[in-house]
Amino acid sequence: MLFLKDKNKKIVKDGEEISEDGLLCRFVLDGQGRKVGESIAVYKDLLIIKTGKDFLGVPMKHIDVDISHILVKGLIDHTKALELGKGWQKENYKEIKYPPEEP
Repeated sequence: MLFLKDKNKKIVKDGEEISEDGLLCRFVLDGQGRKVGESIAVYKDLLIIKTGKDFLGVPMKHIDVDISHILVKGLIDHTKALELGKGWQKENYKEIKYPPEEP
């Protein structure tokens, strides 16, 4: 028997409920249609976006969900987004460390 966490966690945005699963593993675009990164988590009221080696935290109020991707409304304050992303990373992100291979 499998035990699943609350898989269909709901987020309320602009009075509408959005499934958290519908926000994850999707490409995120900025206002000009350029790829920012990929959404990997929802943390408090932030969407966490992986971009290269960095993590950005963007408030949900600046997120617009489309059928094929997620849009960030307005300009992204990269300094603040990096700071919010690092806060998430310190609390939740655990890098996998493999033991050295034996010859």
